[in-house]
Amino acid sequence: MGIEFRLSVLAERIGAILQGEDAVVTGVASIGEAGPDQVTFLASHKFARLAIGTKASAIVARSRVEGSGAAFLLSDDPVLAFARLVELFHPPARRPSGISGSASVHQGARLGKDVSVAPFAVIEDGAAIGDRTVVFPGVFVGEGVSVGDDCVLHPNVVIYHGVRLGSRVILHAGCVIGADGFGYVPSPEGLRKIPQVGTVEIGDDVEIGANTAVDRAALGVTRIGRGTKIDNLVQVAHNVVIGTDTAIAAQAGISGSVRIGNRVMIGGQAGLAGHIEVEDGIMLGAKTGVAGTLKSSESRAWSGTPAIPHPAWLKMSALLPKIPDLFRRVRNLEERIKMKGEE
Repeated sequence: MGIEFRLSVLAERIGAILQGEDAVVTGVASIGEAGPDQVTFLASHKFARLAIGTKASAIVARSRVEGSGAAFLLSDDPVLAFARLVELFHPPARRPSGISGSASVHQGARLGKDVSVAPFAVIEDGAAIGDRTVVFPGVFVGEGVSVGDDCVLHPNVVIYHGVRLGSRVILHAGCVIGADGFGYVPSPEGLRKIPQVGTVEIGDDVEIGANTAVDRAALGVTRIGRGTKIDNLVQVAHNVVIGTDTAIAAQAGISGSVRIGNRVMIGGQAGLAGHIEVEDGIMLGAKTGVAGTLKSSESRAWSGTPAIPHPAWLKMSALLPKIPDLFRRVRNLEERIKMKGEE
C-alpha cells in the first residue's frame, strides 16, 4: 500500500488549518491535474478560478476560495506548506550502503559509517567521506578532499584536490568544484598561467545545480556559505566569497574576487564584474549587469545593465517604447524653430 494521510494529520504536520471534510488522500498533484484523492496548492488568488474547477480533495492556500468544493489547508505561506507536504508523500530514497566492486577507492581514503559508493566512482588518496554520504556513478573525489556527513554527490560530479564540503551538501550531475581559476598574465611568449594554489570551501546545507562550476582560489579560499542554493549552469570564479542563505539562478556569472552577502537573490543570466561587493539582502533582476559595488542603503533591488535601482529601471523600461515618437516630436520642433528663424 502506498502512503496515505488524513487531511487533519497533514494539517498538523505542515502547520496549516483544515477547513472542510477530513478525507484520506494518497498523493499530490498540480491544481489542473489533481484527482479526488490528491492535494494541490494555490500560490496566488489570481488563479482562484482553477480552485473552483479542480477535482482535488484539498487545496493548500492562504485563504478559502468561495465556490470550490475542495477542503482547504490554510497557511500564511502556502508554498512552504506545500513543500513540506510533498516531502511527506515523497521521502528521500536511501541508497543501500556499501562500496561497489567496480568503484576505485584508494586505500588511503577514509569512509564514514553507512557510506554508499556506486560503480565507477573514484575516491583518491587522503579523501575523507562523512557518514551516510552517497557517491553516485562516475563521481571523482580528488586527493585530500573532505566531504561531510549526509552529502549527496550525483553522477559525474568532479571534486578537485583539497576541496572541503560541509554536511548535507548536494551536488547535482556534472558539477565541477575546485577547477583552476581563470588566471593568466601577458608575457612575451603569450599568456602565462598564474598557478591556482588555493581551494574551495562549501558550508553545510548548500545545494549546487547541474553543470555549475566553482573555481578554486588563486591564493586562499573560494567560499560558499551555509544554506546557499545555486542553480544549474552558474559560474563562480576564483576567490569569490558568497554568504549564507543566498540564492543564485541559472546562467549567472560571477567574476573573480566578488564578495556577495547573506540572503542575496541573483536572477538568471546576471553578470557580476570582478572585485566588487553585493551587500546583504540585495536582489538582482534577471540579466542585471553589475559593474560596481551595490549597497543595500541605496536600493534593495537592482535591474538593468549597468545595474540601477529597480524602481528607476521600471520607469526607464516604460519610457523606452515612447522614445521613437519623442524623437519625431523633437525633430519636428527643431524644424519649426529653424523655419521661424529663417522668416
